[in-house]
Order: sequence, then structure tokens, then C-alpha cells
Amino acid sequence: MPTQHRAIQSRQALIRSAAETFLEKGVPAAGMVEVSRRARLSKGALYFHFSSKDDLTLAVHDSALAALQEVESALARSPQPLIPAARDFAVELFGRVQSDPVLRAGLRLRPDTVPGLGIHALEHRWYTLFLDKALANGAYGAAYRGDAGDVAANADGEPQRTARLLTTVVAGLLHLGTEDHAWWNREAIIGMWSRLSAAPGGGEAARDHVPAAAPAPQGAPEATPRSGVTTRPGLTVQPARIRCDAPG
Repeated sequence: MPTQHRAIQSRQALIRSAAETFLEKGVPAAGMVEVSRRARLSKGALYFHFSSKDDLTLAVHDSALAALQEVESALARSPQPLIPAARDFAVELFGRVQSDPVLRAGLRLRPDTVPGLGIHALEHRWYTLFLDKALANGAYGAAYRGDAGDVAANADGEPQRTARLLTTVVAGLLHLGTEDHAWWNREAIIGMWSRLSAAPGGGEAARDHVPAAAPAPQGAPEATPRSGVTTRPGLTVQPARIRCDAPG
């Protein structure tokens, strides 16, 4: 194997090892020796690529940001109208978050550790992305046709409102999924988007829409909804506690 290619592989292995260690223990408790052992590389190899843990943390951040930008670029290039394109963005994003520990760890880095991927920065990125998509595609003033062939009526004439709605949904899924990865499953995301399609512009109808309670299993007593708990088929959601840069 050429030396340069081997060096690239070693660097990538160290970044992945650091991300996995950060997810397990948090950044402050993660040790450089543990990172090198997990990557099955010597401590010397680690310090050849990264001079300090801060340098390694920045590399995790940069790798996560690169992965995030790939998903965002796919949304910008999508020929679909805003809301189905945003649905596909969420499916792809959280599929990548589940499968890629580097992206998952990067999204959980505290802003005071490495700025750029904190929740407020992400919300700003996604709001700008959705707004640009809405304006570029001329998505307003006309309805769009969903996958099932149903025409969504009453398209919103205010792209800023829709961009805010979509940003809130995606940021909320990010929060919820840190506690229960079922929120990042394709089926959960598509189910949520089917409710958004009832009010594609995110206007008054979207704010007033209350999802129907999930039907109780046959032969089981009907559940009584509790405050702060939403149910739908196949998923019971407990109120989530939001944590950042914590083990898990």
C-alpha cells in the first residue's frame, strides 16, 4: 500500500476512533491513549497526525461538517419542491447521523469546544438552506403534488414562515433522536412529513393541526394521552431531555 494512502487511512481511523470515544465519554474525559488504542495505532502515529486533543477535536468537527455539507448540497440540487425535498433531506441526514459516528459526534460538540455546529448555528444554516430552496424553485403561489398523488392545497405565500417551520421540525428531530434513535428512522420522518403535507406552507392550518392519536393494538385498552406525550403507530414518544456533548 502506498505510504500516502496508508497515512490517509490512519488519519481517518483516528478521527473515527476519537468520535466514538467522544460519544461514549464526552470530550473532556476522552484520552489520547484510548483514542490511539481504539484505532489500533500507536500513540506516536496519533501525534504524527494530531498535535493535541484540541487538534483532534477540530478534525472531528471538520469531518462532520463536510458530511453535513454533502447532505445540504443534495437538497439544494434537488428538483423537487421544497417540502418533499426537505423530507428527503431529513431522511438522508438522520440516516447518515445514525450510521456515521463522526457526524453524530460532530453534531454533539459543544459550541464552546468547537464553534460552528451548535444548535443555533445549525438552525441558522437550515433556515437559510430552506429559504434559498423555496425562493430558487419558485415553490410559492402553487400547490405541489405529493408522492401519493394528492394535491396539497392552500400553498403558503410566505417562504420565511415555511422555512422556520421546516427548521423547527428538523432541529426537533435532532433533539429527539439523541434520546431515542427511533425518531431518526425513515418511517418516523416520512410519517411526520405526511402531516406537514396537510398544510404545505406551514401557515395557520399547520399550527392548528393536531395529529390523531395512534389506534390501540387489537384487544388492548385504549391509551389515555398524557400531557407532553404524542403517540403514532409503532412509536411511543416520551418527553425528551436535551443533552449536548454527553456520553451516549
